[in-house]
Amino acid sequence: MNIYVLLKRTFDTEEKIQIESGEIVEDGAEFIINPYDEYAIEEAIQLREEHGGEVTLVTVGDEESEKQLRTGLAMGADKAVLIEDEDVEDGDAYSTQAMLAAFFKDQEVDVILTGNVAVDGGSGQVGPRLAEALGINHVTSIVKLEIDGGVATVERDVEGDQEIIEVKLPLLVTAQQGLNEPRYPSLPGIMKAKKKPLDTLDLDDLDLEEEDVEGKTKTVDRYLPPAKEAGKILEGELDDQVKELVSLLKSEAKVI
Repeated sequence: MNIYVLLKRTFDTEEKIQIESGEIVEDGAEFIINPYDEYAIEEAIQLREEHGGEVTLVTVGDEESEKQLRTGLAMGADKAVLIEDEDVEDGDAYSTQAMLAAFFKDQEVDVILTGNVAVDGGSGQVGPRLAEALGINHVTSIVKLEIDGGVATVERDVEGDQEIIEVKLPLLVTAQQGLNEPRYPSLPGIMKAKKKPLDTLDLDDLDLEEEDVEGKTKTVDRYLPPAKEAGKILEGELDDQVKELVSLLKSEAKVI
């Protein structure tokens, strides 16, 4: 089985992000594999263990993304591909999808897995866009995946309920929390990862021009949410507290 995982290098969710002049300050920041993509990696490894085959990690990014690919290889993936986007100005989900589509057009695919969303952008667009470009089935927000022959049975989260879908391969799915429990890279896995193949491609390798992957969206501004103000403690008799609370909800919070 030919299994691929799309992953993204994102800020550590525990990091305190700093913004200067509308740009995120990356100096000194810690980067990790997008947490939702870790579920995709784990599920890919489990599929390989059950059905055989090979797990290939694919990311679009700069050379710094090699660290996250090596981490995924240490978890148990077989090989990795880095598609460099340093020549792409103002790249967005369209740009990423366009480069991935160019890569996958020459690949034999059974299953592609990726995270439901990236914790930085949060658009959740790349997976479905790629599936549409490749003309293959896709199911989002999955919490269970079983494959029997050429058919997958998928359980997906739908606003607190579950939906069961049967769909033919090839298939792209996006992983939601609850799909599995991602493993930690072991010391032997980390040592083996150093020797596993990691190929680097650029736009020329994919027969693409810069205009082919030019972003379709424009970021107008970036800013941090306002700092939380200290809460208020209401005092006095219960009836007086209720009246004051209602007044505050109307005048300050403006929610009623």
